[in-house]
Amino acid sequence: MDQYFKLQNGSDVRGVALEGVEGEPVTLTVEIARTIGYAFSQWLEKQTGKTGLKVAVGHDSRLSSDAIKTAVFQGLEKGGCAVFDCGLASTPAMFMSTVFENHGYDGSIMLTASHLPFNRNGMKFFIREGGLEKQNIKEILTIATETGEFEGVELSNTTEVSLMEDYSKHLVQIIRKGAGSEQPLSGLKIVVDAGNGAGGFFVDDVLKPLGADTTGSQFLDPDGSFPNHIPNPEDKDAMDAIIVAVTENSADFGIIFDTDVDRAGAVDKNGKPINRNRFIALMAAIVLGEHPGSTIVTDSVTSTGLKWWTEEKLCGVHHRYQRGYKNVINEAIRLNEAGTPSYLALETSGHGALKENYFLDDGAYQIAKILIKIAQLKTAGAGTVDELIAELPEPAEAIEFRPQILVKDFSTYAEVVLASFTEFVENEAGWSLTPNNHEGVHVTCDGGWILVRKSLHDPQMPINIESDKPGGVEPLSNKVRAFLSGFDGLKLPPVKVL
Repeated sequence: MDQYFKLQNGSDVRGVALEGVEGEPVTLTVEIARTIGYAFSQWLEKQTGKTGLKVAVGHDSRLSSDAIKTAVFQGLEKGGCAVFDCGLASTPAMFMSTVFENHGYDGSIMLTASHLPFNRNGMKFFIREGGLEKQNIKEILTIATETGEFEGVELSNTTEVSLMEDYSKHLVQIIRKGAGSEQPLSGLKIVVDAGNGAGGFFVDDVLKPLGADTTGSQFLDPDGSFPNHIPNPEDKDAMDAIIVAVTENSADFGIIFDTDVDRAGAVDKNGKPINRNRFIALMAAIVLGEHPGSTIVTDSVTSTGLKWWTEEKLCGVHHRYQRGYKNVINEAIRLNEAGTPSYLALETSGHGALKENYFLDDGAYQIAKILIKIAQLKTAGAGTVDELIAELPEPAEAIEFRPQILVKDFSTYAEVVLASFTEFVENEAGWSLTPNNHEGVHVTCDGGWILVRKSLHDPQMPINIESDKPGGVEPLSNKVRAFLSGFDGLKLPPVKVL
């Protein structure tokens, strides 16, 4: 019955839900989804000490959504829950369904596999205190394993609700209050690329009520085959698509969401991407303007330029932590509890959360904060948001490659490689171990840096290298690859320019 535990992906459940890809059999069946729905109801009963619970379920645009959600409904009803069908929804909205006064559900489930291919699906779970952690998922899957599969029944306690309408009004209200105007985006052309995911609502339900001209927005209709590009702000093709939309329509700003809208990226009026380090820099400028001196928590692959920007230019504190959005968010929460104010946690993937918004990773909320700043600058005649980060130092070159680990116990093998690499660094002229590092081996070297770490879930060792001078990456990469070539359990791939 470890078929259930194989579906755990950190704090999510993910699996193959549709046939159609050779070598990828279906692992998230309707029977398994039904059992996990029931298991969540039992776990939630134990956590709350209540029966007759109210649970909301939403989904992104994936082709398997209808079948999976029906099965989850059946499992929840078997567990005695009243079920609320939110239909096409975003992941952040599904958390907000537990805190909105007119919804206030005891728990919620979002059916999504983020930006993964069309044949995948998964589940994210929320309670009023936030998203569930790895241990919670393990507990739910343990209950599912002990329960086993059961036949579905006709639904009798499921109600459709308009959650996304309420969530959109929530965002509109926040932007109007922050900008001090009913139509703060009047006179601005803002285009959105939803990648055929769940983010199309942002055009008609958020931007237009605020007065924006959204001509040129694209791929707004939900289509789980993702016919135009992967809905992922980290993907080059996706970013190229929104860049084209901005430049061809002479837009003032471009927005791109991932499939379930918990991540976002942007493009400025000049067609320059605002993602990865630039997105963090912009959000840091906004947050540190409101909360001077705040600690900004990021993942481990942010640039040295971003550190300078945050600490020297903005007078904040840059706390580089581990990869994984939950790790970054939980570290910010920990810092606050320990008495260190931290108002922003952001990963270079676009996952980010603000203290003022429940530390919820919400791409639409981050965009709302940027739109408020855009409106404020326009009203004051003080320029545009791209000018806020004009002085951000950016690397001349950046690459990433991910050697595959061919050993079964890949985690232990990765630790051996990292220990050996640490010793190598300590004896390499001009290289030094970066202080206050929280993941892998971070190296400071002449005009650049290197990070070698092990993947959170996969048999890989991601390696990032940046240099502040043209031609600086190649000699660093050559040294690292020469070192790694001495390990028979590693397979070295080509590098990818970032």
